Amino acid sequence: MKKFLFSILMAMIMVIGFTGGNADAASVAKAKSGTYIAKYNTNVRADAGTKHRIVFSIKKGTRVQLTHQKSVGSEVWYKVKVNGKKGYVLSTLLTKSSAKSVAASTPAKSSTGVVKTAMNLRGIPYRFGGTTTRGFDCSGFIQYSFKKNGKSISRTTTGQYKQSAKIKSPKPGDLVFFQNTYRKGISHVGIYIGNNKFVHAGGKKSEVVSLSNPYWKSKFNSFRRI
Repeated sequence: MKKFLFSILMAMIMVIGFTGGNADAASVAKAKSGTYIAKYNTNVRADAGTKHRIVFSIKKGTRVQLTHQKSVGSEVWYKVKVNGKKGYVLSTLLTKSSAKSVAASTPAKSSTGVVKTAMNLRGIPYRFGGTTTRGFDCSGFIQYSFKKNGKSISRTTTGQYKQSAKIKSPKPGDLVFFQNTYRKGISHVGIYIGNNKFVHAGGKKSEVVSLSNPYWKSKFNSFRRI
């Protein structure tokens, strides 16, 4: 009888050890959305918790899109998406992006560099899906210009739209978005260079176009700032 009771006790201890007794056990991921900004240079891990491997890193100021969250003990980890890559970041290393504050802010110092880079790309052939100097599509042109100036942004037009905030008065280096071009909704993007003009990858090559152009004027959606 004593042996039987001892066996039951040991079994109960093992169950506790594998469930509630493990403070590091991660909860099930719950859906969560929103745009956040990295407060520091941050490692992104394969899963929630520091025991998991680092899959990539993001720089301070990088905007990320949240998809899920998990609790690990007393910590909350966010699953983020950056330029098509996914992983987990400790929630305290991120701060929620405020579209209002972004819109009110002045363009970053790198904006001048972005315009200069984009202008130097004029004449490069348009290539659907292109992301290099062998050929660009519109969002590939934007991503390349920003990356050359230390800013990591989304690869797609819709991703860049979501990553930015609407503004009323554009400055050189801001983005200009168009809709209903080759598809419904947001479908094209360029870089505002001042004097009611923008530079973009469109048509046969990367070039400067006036916003007074009847076609682009009819497709204009908004000015936005990264």
